[in-house]
Amino acid sequence: MSRHRNVRNRSYSDDYDYDDVYGHSVEEDSCLSPGDNSQFLYDRSRNQQAISSFLEQHSNIEEEAEDEADVSRPSLDRRDSLDLRSLHLDEADEVRLMSCLDELRNVLGDSISDNILIQTVINHNYDFNKALDEILNTNQSKEPKKPKLDPVKPVVLVDNVKAPVITIADKPKVIATKLEPKTAGVIKGFKVDASSESGSRSHTPRSQSPAAGYMSPKPEQSEERVTFKAKENKIDPNLQYSNERGSQKDHLYIVVIGHVDAGKSTLMGRLLCEMGEVSQRTLHKYEQESKKMGKQSFMYAWVLDETGEERVRGITMDVGRAQFETKTKKVIILDAPGHADFIPNMITGAGQADVALLVIDATTGEFESGFELGGQTREHALLVRSLGVSQLAVAINKLDTTNWSQERFDEIVNKLKSFLKQAGFKDSDVTFVPCSGLTGENLVHPPTEAGLLEWYKGPCLLDVIDGFNVPERPVAKPLRLTINDIFKGTGSGFCVAGRIETGVLNKGDKVLVCPLKEMAEVKSLSINDMPNNVAFAGDQVSVTLSGIDIQNVFVGYVLSDPVQQVPVTTRFEARIVVFNVKTPITKGYPVLIHYQSLVEPANIVKLKALLNKSTGEVVKKRPRCLGNNSVAVVELEVGRPVCVERYKDVKELGRVMLRVAGATIAAGLVTDIYNT
Repeated sequence: MSRHRNVRNRSYSDDYDYDDVYGHSVEEDSCLSPGDNSQFLYDRSRNQQAISSFLEQHSNIEEEAEDEADVSRPSLDRRDSLDLRSLHLDEADEVRLMSCLDELRNVLGDSISDNILIQTVINHNYDFNKALDEILNTNQSKEPKKPKLDPVKPVVLVDNVKAPVITIADKPKVIATKLEPKTAGVIKGFKVDASSESGSRSHTPRSQSPAAGYMSPKPEQSEERVTFKAKENKIDPNLQYSNERGSQKDHLYIVVIGHVDAGKSTLMGRLLCEMGEVSQRTLHKYEQESKKMGKQSFMYAWVLDETGEERVRGITMDVGRAQFETKTKKVIILDAPGHADFIPNMITGAGQADVALLVIDATTGEFESGFELGGQTREHALLVRSLGVSQLAVAINKLDTTNWSQERFDEIVNKLKSFLKQAGFKDSDVTFVPCSGLTGENLVHPPTEAGLLEWYKGPCLLDVIDGFNVPERPVAKPLRLTINDIFKGTGSGFCVAGRIETGVLNKGDKVLVCPLKEMAEVKSLSINDMPNNVAFAGDQVSVTLSGIDIQNVFVGYVLSDPVQQVPVTTRFEARIVVFNVKTPITKGYPVLIHYQSLVEPANIVKLKALLNKSTGEVVKKRPRCLGNNSVAVVELEVGRPVCVERYKDVKELGRVMLRVAGATIAAGLVTDIYNT
């Protein structure tokens, strides 16, 4: 048996040898066995009696506390609340039930027992408003009516002359004298003297505060209890949006697209410099660094291309972000990559945009290579139109290399007009602007070049952007936020970034992370790196979540309203338009579905019908294959559950893109969702 030091009984003298190291086994007189100190040993027979007496005493205290609680709150009895497991609810219904219970408790407090709340919510199919109405009506009917002592309803008025108090049935009642209607005012349901209101502040008891669920007058003022129907805490989303954003400039998200090396980043970087969004010190730094690398013409592109790899390779790889303000709008730029290898990133940026800016390289030969089959000009235009962007500005860039030739400008415009019309853009929604990103001509200010002034009288690029119409924000629909980035925040929890497609998100809200269907809480949120308490549909936000593990959240997931949840499925129907395919699409054709930020493998499991491109009528049922430029209804199946919405319900979440081997072969609208 090992030796132990008796530290408690040891006396430490001044001449104690501190060279003695803890843990050394030495022979000393102070090294006593613990067996010599019986008070430190556990004795079952002795301690069992002490524990039983402690438990008995503790139970008596609990019973007394429960009796006191029953007296003060006779209607509240947590012991009769139902066990949720006995209800045999699935996970989704249980989440909806808990959400309704939280809202009911916010309105009613603890005046109603849990079992009544649960049964009422289930009876009304988790409808909060109907459940609240039934509970309020039931309580009103059960409340005993007090007999009226006087056919005339007592009016509580305060007069300068003291009113005599007459006692009837041992209950005081105030009889008002010398009534003066001109001095009587009505506030919060009670008549008070206007002079007393202005002269001195009335002492209102806490029970009469509007913050309480009801307002009850003092016994000497009235013998009738005045109750107000509890109102729902939720604010009208449209009213909240007008209050928050009514005085601010409209937010407009614009995606910059085009063929690789068309000058997208340089054009936007020069625009930001002209707008004063980039300091001269930063611009000088970019100029010196780009000179060292032998890429001085890329100095403006570095404003948006921030990563080292993007600057070394001279191409945009991820979606760059910047913002500036026009006369009427706050514009957020989404600089999408133009290289064919980064089309998925471009789709992510286009899915977050309201309008698009298509940049064209006017240099001889460059426009043709980007516009012909295989170039990104065509594909980008088709993608943004398929993703719901209807307004387009076309910047004919680098026109200074052709000495501002009107013939070259007209040639490009004529070719693009016919193609964009076929892609679905209206002529009235497309504007063509000649400009130069490197020199800054016709970007922010009207043109000054003599060669351009000879034939161009239109607006500059900034005026075209300021003239875009801001789409209507669907704030009244249930919350849908698509996650396109996940990162660890500075504080507790973690952050997700994405676009609010529909609805309103407030700080402190409970959200459902789908398709996992786990509950989380919004600890904080920010818009464009600025903290906010509320965000609306159309906003790009960063949300700090708590109550869920970061390992259970992935890019492509959706933050949903807990009650009106986003549909989750592995099989859905879509109406697609086939672009260009090398081999015909047949049953079982494997594709990659691009849905917002989600990229998911899928199979076309059924070809349901071939449609007429103009009228949409069924031409052939169950076709054997689909060729180029065909329109069809197909059934798609993915390997794991995904969140999708029907296009008729939520347009923002009703579009899908189909890609194969790095090429976009089709775009579609979700027409039906199957339960799986």
